[in-house]
Amino acid sequence: MSRKAKRDLTMEEQLARGPLDLPFLMLVLMLLGIGLVMLFSVSYYTAYRDSKPPVSNNPYFYITRQAMFAGAGIVAMYIISRINYQHFRWMAPLILAGSIFLLMLIYTPLGVTINGVTRWLKAGLVFGPTFQPSEVAKVAVVLFFSARLCKRDTEKQLRFTRRTTSGRLLNWLEKIGFLELVPYGAILLVIAVLVVFEPHMSGTILIMVGAGAVLLVSGIRLSWFVGLGTVAGLALAYIVFATSYMTRKIKIWLDPWLDPRNGGFQPIQSMLSIASGGLLGVGLGNSNQKYGFVPEPENDMIFAIVVEELGLLGGLIILLLFSLLILRGYWLALHARDKFGTLTVVGIVTLLAAQVFLNIGVVTNLIPNTGISLPFFSYGGTALMIQLAEMGIVLSISRQIQAPRKD
Repeated sequence: MSRKAKRDLTMEEQLARGPLDLPFLMLVLMLLGIGLVMLFSVSYYTAYRDSKPPVSNNPYFYITRQAMFAGAGIVAMYIISRINYQHFRWMAPLILAGSIFLLMLIYTPLGVTINGVTRWLKAGLVFGPTFQPSEVAKVAVVLFFSARLCKRDTEKQLRFTRRTTSGRLLNWLEKIGFLELVPYGAILLVIAVLVVFEPHMSGTILIMVGAGAVLLVSGIRLSWFVGLGTVAGLALAYIVFATSYMTRKIKIWLDPWLDPRNGGFQPIQSMLSIASGGLLGVGLGNSNQKYGFVPEPENDMIFAIVVEELGLLGGLIILLLFSLLILRGYWLALHARDKFGTLTVVGIVTLLAAQVFLNIGVVTNLIPNTGISLPFFSYGGTALMIQLAEMGIVLSISRQIQAPRKD
């Protein structure tokens, strides 16, 4: 390596050690801290009444495990934030290939079925008993698309012979941008098929939203989003009405009282929990709905108990913190050093925003039940660690916002 190359490498490493964005970091830690407190309040009774292993009537089971994963996630976030984010360019294809391989393993004996759906893999002691490969696929798609699309402004258009009909057709398809979208569409199709048939419609939606955000910001024509969005909407409608699992969810969403003791029980109790909280709430730890009324309140429905205990005001403060985190993330995207950093932050922050919106929408019965957890609040070691790792990527990009843009 030449002396000049060594100086350039040293400069890049110095840029990677710049100050991380403290407002973004503090918002992440505040939400994580509040989430752990609320998880302990919500899960204490559920764990105490659960005699099955591994819970075994241990009231501290959920909070202990979640705190361990939170600690490991914070360490991972810090380590990732210290990595020069340019390394994620060459890592992106490997992460994507690994995520697809993990999704395929779900359809083997390693797949774990819970409540009638197979979304998990046996993980041993690494991530706990099980973990969801779709969580890895979300960030893998964002990283891969960002790494490829950041180069689109410098790539030359494909040229085919004009002497043949097929050549002229290919030139026209290249002109309207169709050929550019083919590899991205193929990747999304493979992942969507693997995730949809778990079945995991909410995971599919999040993956599409993250990919769509990166494609849109990269400069793909808006007309493609209108056309493909229409096709995706029709496909989604077909899947919903052709699948009894999804059709039942839609009917219960429209009228939970059609099945108040089974499918409609959760949304009914969730709305009752929110309504009973009033403006200021019943007090931390004083929820009545968590005593067996809201099923598994430590998971997707945790926000209902949060509003019951902290009130409408407490719920709005938490939503404000999420809003500030999302806005700060987009601000970092605007000030990223290069297009790869911009696209990556946009994809990750959009994933977070979509997940918060979909979870709150389900809790308030604004949208059908999607099975999406609330970031930093819902119980789940894999999801929490990956969310914190994603925040680490954003913080890594924030370290270089003071440097001149490379593009």
